[in-house]
Amino acid sequence: MKAWVALAGLTLEAGSVEAQQQPAVAPAKVTLTRLDCGRSAQPRDLAGFSDTYASYRKALVSSCYLIRHGDEYMLWDTGYPVAQREDPKAQLLMPLTVLDQLRRLGVDPARIGRVGISHYHGDHTGQARDFPDATLLIGAGDWTALTAAERAPGVDPTPLARWVTGGGKVEQVRGDKDVWGDGSVTILDTPGHTPGHHSLLVRLPGRGPVLLTGDLAHFIENYETNGVPRFNTNRADTLASLDRFKAIARNLKATVVIQHEPADVAKLPAFPQAAE
Repeated sequence: MKAWVALAGLTLEAGSVEAQQQPAVAPAKVTLTRLDCGRSAQPRDLAGFSDTYASYRKALVSSCYLIRHGDEYMLWDTGYPVAQREDPKAQLLMPLTVLDQLRRLGVDPARIGRVGISHYHGDHTGQARDFPDATLLIGAGDWTALTAAERAPGVDPTPLARWVTGGGKVEQVRGDKDVWGDGSVTILDTPGHTPGHHSLLVRLPGRGPVLLTGDLAHFIENYETNGVPRFNTNRADTLASLDRFKAIARNLKATVVIQHEPADVAKLPAFPQAAE
């Protein structure tokens, strides 16, 4: 018995030494590049962004993000449809499309393996169709709304028709999702604005965690006061999601980027530079 125990100990020790001698696998390089996906030509009335009659007037932006993880790429949101920049009623400025910006970065659009959508609204899904072979990552609640036989007002599946009609690969996100399994990029469950709304956490080795809101909040005033838009699916869920999001920001000491707030988007390096 003593001999067996001694042999087992030697075996474990040898295994431990062998494990120590294995070369460590270097973590994948993670970068975050902000993309201009449309912005207001002038300040606008934002009365509809408050269900408590708060009054705001300011210009908003629509920002999208390219995440690089090693040799793989993911887009987070895809902005307004390109056609809207030709519509004078839209008063939208969008000098470059997402495709234009990727080409300027030297990234072949065919290399975008994943398109993550914070929610189904058109200013976040407008250019998704330009990535037909990417896997669509979308909240399960939003997917149910898009594919329902009778869709609620404001639920337009057109920008995501490739996936809704069965032509593209879809992954319905329930709860949080660790995209690459190493904690570097996590899609966060923040329902309320839409049934399956999500935000994004990106951990950058050089500057620390960055939190992208999606439309959990649209501008700094609403974020600070827990303001809820009138075009919202569930007020209680939005407030709970804001509470969770802010707690994550505090605990991780994260940089919060409200995706429609010009001052927040400017926290990240200007295109074409990436945050690392």
